[in-house]
Amino acid sequence: MADPGRILDSLSTSVLIVDRARAILYLNVAAETLFGMGRNQARGRPLDELLADASALGAIVERALETSRPFLRRELALRPIHGEDELIVDCVVAPYDEATVPAVMIEISDTTQHQRISRETALLTQIDGSRLMIRQLAHEIKNPLGGLRGAAQLLARELPDAQMREYTSVIISEADRLAALVDALLGPGHAPRREPTNIHELLQHVRHLLAADAPPAVTIERDYDPSLPPLPLDRNLIIQAMLNLGRNALQAIAQNASGKGRIVLRTRALTNVNIGARRHRVVASVQFEDNGPGVPDHLRETLFYPLVTGRADGTGLGLAVAQDLVSRHDGLIEFESRPGLTLFTILLPFHVVHLSEAS
Repeated sequence: MADPGRILDSLSTSVLIVDRARAILYLNVAAETLFGMGRNQARGRPLDELLADASALGAIVERALETSRPFLRRELALRPIHGEDELIVDCVVAPYDEATVPAVMIEISDTTQHQRISRETALLTQIDGSRLMIRQLAHEIKNPLGGLRGAAQLLARELPDAQMREYTSVIISEADRLAALVDALLGPGHAPRREPTNIHELLQHVRHLLAADAPPAVTIERDYDPSLPPLPLDRNLIIQAMLNLGRNALQAIAQNASGKGRIVLRTRALTNVNIGARRHRVVASVQFEDNGPGVPDHLRETLFYPLVTGRADGTGLGLAVAQDLVSRHDGLIEFESRPGLTLFTILLPFHVVHLSEAS
């Protein structure tokens, strides 16, 4: 008969055995990798020394021990102490009768990648819906705006009083402002004019613009990967997308009670990344990190839709437009957020997708 330990070590699923005190009795190889700790080092240690917050998993362990029944928990968030990223896992906790003390076996399946792909697919679907909604809305607004501006101009010519013409000037200027906003919604009428571009030059330009708007208590830091090669980008479109994310970060920080804040501009190269259904060998990751209060839970699923905003004075267009501009480069904007840390990531492939390749 095969050694049970060898069988467990051959599984891609992470398996732990813990006792009633939540002390580790056993880890298989997959669990060693997941938690960044060998089984000999982990044996006898409590779950709290493997996870930043073991309360949710510990509660399931207690229920399984008390009822002698297995429990399944889907989409459980775990953050290993020796890892940087939060993991989304499916977890089965079942009584384990082979131990000499009351114990449970915990099977953990990492679904983070599956969750990421599902989220990306939802974001790409949002982009298509948002783009159509934006264009329809813009066309509906632009036509009456032109009539409003023309009527104000005709009225100004008939008014002899200069003071009265100031009111028509206000109408005309506001109509022009709205027309410019509508043009931004409609976006450029041409495909991106891509050329090899140093992404750090664009980021430096955006950083200078943000620094001019930032209060003195807000710092803007850089964490660049200088090895990134040039990217095929339309300079103006990507600057606008990054500026929208940067200003969004500034507005989030403004909600901090202390008035202090920190924005980090970060670049990295990532390998073997899926953007929708297409897998890219190498993509550039451009991140905007802030220490604001985070994205409200009720906005997370619709954050990139137009006219969705958490601020009373917001238009709800900045993120929708940024996502649209990045998608024109075959890229995607993702985000993760919790109180005190929000991270927006622009993913831009190095390889240009031609129509002949996509078909």
